[in-house]
Amino acid sequence: MEKRVKFIALTLGFSLLTLGACRSGNQANTAQQPATAANNSESAGTGAGSGSRRGARRASSSSSQSAQSAPAAAAPPPPRIVTVPAGTVVAVTLGSAINTGTTQSGSTFSGTLAAPLRAGGTDVAPTGSAVQGQVTNVVSSGRLNRPAELSLVLTSIKPPGGSAYNISTTTWSETGASKKKRDVVAIGGGAGLGALVGAIAGHGKGAAIGALVGAGAGTAGAALTGKKEIVLPAETRIDFKLSKPLQLQQGG
Repeated sequence: MEKRVKFIALTLGFSLLTLGACRSGNQANTAQQPATAANNSESAGTGAGSGSRRGARRASSSSSQSAQSAPAAAAPPPPRIVTVPAGTVVAVTLGSAINTGTTQSGSTFSGTLAAPLRAGGTDVAPTGSAVQGQVTNVVSSGRLNRPAELSLVLTSIKPPGGSAYNISTTTWSETGASKKKRDVVAIGGGAGLGALVGAIAGHGKGAAIGALVGAGAGTAGAALTGKKEIVLPAETRIDFKLSKPLQLQQGG
């Protein structure tokens, strides 16, 4: 009987020990599971981060390669200098009238090209390009036998959208017709008419007096009608020639 009690007690104790060991194992497993999950999550995050960084590096590398492989934008061609030789005709249309009776020597005038300025078969300044010029000499028509005089030169040219260039041209000039012969005829005619009237009115003596009076009348008429100015209306075409080569910049 006593042995049986001991056996039962041992069996019960062993069962209790076994049960306690199982519970301890379960708790340990339960504690390890969160840590394992955390480690797995961290590993996954690290892997994702590494993957993102690798992807970013690949994208950056691809962009760099694309930028390097893309052709660079073509640079504009450098400007070239075109030379218009001396002797080239520069046809100009006046922008305003020039009158020897009112224009002063040294004054300026403006206009536009009446025809393209060409060099080497190419238009270097189109029709309508602005030009500037100067009156180098002007003489107003005098009374009796002094004719009017006018001299012009061009000083600059400016193609549309470009810079102005100084130019040298030959002088364009004009001189009014001399009126000396016509004035002499007018004076002589007045004297003859006066002599005729005097002869009729006072016979021989009256002819001499009439001649003097008629001569004076003829001179006055010449003085009043003799002034003839040179007038160049606006839109008048004048042809100049380059006296020196002209260099213009094209393109760029």
